[in-house]
Amino acid sequence: MDQQALDRTQDSTPESAAGRGPNGAPEGAHDGALETALAGGPRVVAAASDSASDVAAAAATMPATNPVSGATPSTAASLALGASNGERVVVAMSGGVDSSVAALLLAREGRSMVGLFMRNGVHVDEQQSHKKSCCSVSDARDARMVAAKLGIAFQAVDLAAEFGQIIRYFLREYSAGRTPNPCVVCNRDLKFQRLLRFADELGCSAVATGHYAQLALEDGRVVVRRGVDRDKDQSYQLFSVRERDLARARLPLGGLRKPHVRALAAEFGLRTAHKADSQEICFVPSNDYRKLLAERGAQLHPGSIVDTTGRVLGRHEGTEHFTIGQRRGHGIASEQPLYVVALEPERGLVVLGSRDECLSRSMVVRELNWIGFDPPPSWRCAVQVRYRHEPAACEVSLEDGAARVVFDEPQMALTPGQGAAFYAGDRLLGGGWIESADAFSAAALA
Repeated sequence: MDQQALDRTQDSTPESAAGRGPNGAPEGAHDGALETALAGGPRVVAAASDSASDVAAAAATMPATNPVSGATPSTAASLALGASNGERVVVAMSGGVDSSVAALLLAREGRSMVGLFMRNGVHVDEQQSHKKSCCSVSDARDARMVAAKLGIAFQAVDLAAEFGQIIRYFLREYSAGRTPNPCVVCNRDLKFQRLLRFADELGCSAVATGHYAQLALEDGRVVVRRGVDRDKDQSYQLFSVRERDLARARLPLGGLRKPHVRALAAEFGLRTAHKADSQEICFVPSNDYRKLLAERGAQLHPGSIVDTTGRVLGRHEGTEHFTIGQRRGHGIASEQPLYVVALEPERGLVVLGSRDECLSRSMVVRELNWIGFDPPPSWRCAVQVRYRHEPAACEVSLEDGAARVVFDEPQMALTPGQGAAFYAGDRLLGGGWIESADAFSAAALA
């Protein structure tokens, strides 16, 4: 899933895009419902076998070490946390270049692997599949062909029910006037939780992915740092993954830059070497989440578009079609740029205001997750509130299980439902989900 995808569904300037990445999951997705849904065993499809035991049997036939012919070890890519070269690993293979090279690098190190392709149950028009890079039939074929070239076992598993839970969370968040982040939820609940249970069934000790982030052990605890390639860094998307799950993760690409990754794929003749990066949320192949709302019969909250004085400027078909920080697409002409500063689904209100009215100095973050870090009652750090947001200096204090964040400088479009990742330099300390911010509130309108 591509976390930038939702930004591209609305035409905006960089500063208005501030409020629009998909986000994390309170109200159900974080209360155990999703984990309950994931409790069942994997459903293996489109493969030579149809059960987890068959996958295990296939994996067992692979050699304990699986060096790739003609390759030389890559010291920049090895991030195994105290693991031997003989460890067995489940590799999440999306059919893209990143996961393909992650598998290649692990094969170079002699690890025995099972490649796993996650089917999400969403139909993708194959004529349009070139616009994205995961979850289509052609992506599954690419993943299978790469696995065959590397000489590793491969399976595609049916996770449609699990993805269905994420889609329902996605719809719930919009209905509540929040902005969802399915990519972070998928990382937490599928790639680094569900697949680890699958790994256990296969006798594997770890799960590897193509994320651009770095892992290390410090004082016996796992530590996450930004990827060397800051343009591709994906550490933000890991803020909600449990520390114990990250301790069993392998991220071979953290020490590499994207051009090097593509060069490695081309050098070894992988069919994904020049494949375009994913540009959409995997279950929104049309790149228009409003279409998904309509297809899934989401309840919309139509009503009025108003300014911050309550003056009616126009009408809209649903608050779900808007997100905090949105500058364009609201259909209201003005001499000065107008931004969405507040949403109130209950009254059907979309509130437009100036850029200053979209700034916040503080926010409350809940459902906190810490990674290799025991937070003191208060401390200084930097917080990143979107995938492409530059971390901002702040003071953090803990109270009643929540974090109150006060920024040194006001920040644009702090959006409820977005994720907040805490950093000390390039080290990810953890994060949580934005509950509220001190920007304009629709409750101020009579």
